[in-house]
Amino acid sequence: MSLAGCAGRSTNESTGGSSAVPPGEAVRNGLPDDPKNLRLVDYAPKPQLVTDVTDVPRAKYTAIDCHNHLEELVDRGDDAIDEFVREMDENNVQAVVNLDGRWGEALDRQLNALKEPYPDRFYVYARVDFSRIDEPDFGEQAAKQLERGYEKGVQGLKISKDLGLGVQFEDGSYVPVDTPKMDPVWEKCGELGLPVEIHTSDPKAFFDPFDRHNERYEELVDNQDWMFNDPEYYEKDALFRQRNNVIERHPDTTFIGAHMGNLPENLSRVEEWLEAYDNFYVDVDARLSELGRQPYSARKFIIKWQDRVLFGTDGNAMGQPLDTMYDLHWRFLETDDEHFDIAKSHKFQARWRVYGLHLPDEVLKKVYQTNALKLIPESRITI
Repeated sequence: MSLAGCAGRSTNESTGGSSAVPPGEAVRNGLPDDPKNLRLVDYAPKPQLVTDVTDVPRAKYTAIDCHNHLEELVDRGDDAIDEFVREMDENNVQAVVNLDGRWGEALDRQLNALKEPYPDRFYVYARVDFSRIDEPDFGEQAAKQLERGYEKGVQGLKISKDLGLGVQFEDGSYVPVDTPKMDPVWEKCGELGLPVEIHTSDPKAFFDPFDRHNERYEELVDNQDWMFNDPEYYEKDALFRQRNNVIERHPDTTFIGAHMGNLPENLSRVEEWLEAYDNFYVDVDARLSELGRQPYSARKFIIKWQDRVLFGTDGNAMGQPLDTMYDLHWRFLETDDEHFDIAKSHKFQARWRVYGLHLPDEVLKKVYQTNALKLIPESRITI
């Protein structure tokens, strides 16, 4: 039974009612001629467990979504943005961080579309234009570009996995995360008080061999360009060493490790980073599937590091319906529901199901709002 204090109503029903169909061909009716030849892509078991289902239509405490992508929303125009804000209100989401701010005219467009009509509902983070990475004064010019964005209303910087896994020097080598060329940018963020949302590497399975032992095999079948197990790329641990070098070199700059620092598969390592670097934070976005299959460890971790964990979804990057996306996050963080499908909080990631963390109220409030408010400058929010 759901514990007292969980929001919404609780019902008792089978977990098999809304199983996510993995990517690939449609599931066929019936069995193949030889049942032993059933293909993995066609296998869609329905759990027979009967467990509680708690409906949580609104966050228990006013929430700030610290990790989202709203470029497509801006492209859809004012009516779509107005509807998005109405859905935010329905879900008790006070503000959303848009990580798609970019630079130049694109940044102006994002700021005008979101912050002019709703100055206290959206935060816009800029990005770095790496197209001039080979120029001698790249870092200084990128820092000046960021400062111009700050003067227009930018409230943070987003660094994608392209730094380390995509951006290349003229000679074809990949630009490491700790390239000295970026030092002026990190320093400028510290000077201006801008947090850096940094996505370094990707899930562990994306660096593993693409074989029958890969736990994300089904997902990667349809997304083989997500694999980074080729020798041309930096190894996952090398990328983390590069990122940590940056965090250590710039103690006055706040870094938020996207996707639980991109190592939710090993929370003890993430804990080592939090212990080593006071200026390092993490957010939960797009990693509910990983956290939810280790609910005891995840709950202990978030309670222990309650002042350094932020709420985020990454949901609009996958185009999930807003209500569905948020409701699953509230259910996961607030209830003790067991063995439920989390795919629509972001996307299909693997066959495992999750268990709610039922975080204490004082921890929920910090994760939902307090930690974000202390990091994001000029939030203009009173909760």
